[in-house]
Amino acid sequence: MLRKALLVLTMIVIVGLANPSTAQTAEYPSLWDKLAELKSHEFVDLTHTFHPQIPHWPGFDPETRTTTYYYDEMIGTKGSGFWAQRYNIPGQWGTHVDPPAHFVRGKRFQDEIPVTEMVLPLVVIDVSDKVSHNPDYQITLEDVQAWEQKYGLVPEGAFVAMRTDWSKAWPSMTKMRNADANGIAHYPGWSAEVLKYLYEERYITASGHEPTDTDPGIATSQGDYSLENYILSQDKYQIELLTNLDQVPEYGAIAIVTFPKPLKGSGFPARVFAIIP
Repeated sequence: MLRKALLVLTMIVIVGLANPSTAQTAEYPSLWDKLAELKSHEFVDLTHTFHPQIPHWPGFDPETRTTTYYYDEMIGTKGSGFWAQRYNIPGQWGTHVDPPAHFVRGKRFQDEIPVTEMVLPLVVIDVSDKVSHNPDYQITLEDVQAWEQKYGLVPEGAFVAMRTDWSKAWPSMTKMRNADANGIAHYPGWSAEVLKYLYEERYITASGHEPTDTDPGIATSQGDYSLENYILSQDKYQIELLTNLDQVPEYGAIAIVTFPKPLKGSGFPARVFAIIP
């Protein structure tokens, strides 16, 4: 019996030495198989391409770009041999992140948001049909409760996106703003009851939307940004000017929300995408 056990043990050692990768993978666990599985799913980019003429908050100047180096001579302002550009943009440009410090003194700057808050369950609440009949529509608690009746409670730590299909007006500043003859903008927004429910009862990590603002156009036209102020006062971040929410399911996807890390950053263009189940 002892001889048999020693023989089995010897064979295990020999196999391990003959196939060091097997022994190595046993010692060092890997996530590569899980990554391969994720890559087998569809990826949907939720980010607009930005350029100087894109829709933006009226208080910001348009983007400007300077070619500092170019492949050929006499084009770049500093030299040639490769292509490099200088970008002059507001932090809140294109699809972008608003960190808490954007509105609230003493809350987190952009570089203080950890990467653990960038990979999140994606919840999409679709109010696009209601917005098509009323551009001033504000999402209601009934809209959220209808989602929860279908899929269960909004998970803690989720990224909740409000789908309005307003991004289909991109890249027209006129259509995105949708102002009337008196200069009052008409585009959809969040509501206080929904945001308080999501952040204070469901403990979500972040939220996002397709229009230029958290608050509806009829509010921002009067200088009212109280809903955006509320989110950021909770020390949470938001993403504005999302797109392609019509290409992701309401339930079950993963949101990857990424952005640069400027020291004490107050906002920056973001790259956001979804992995579809």
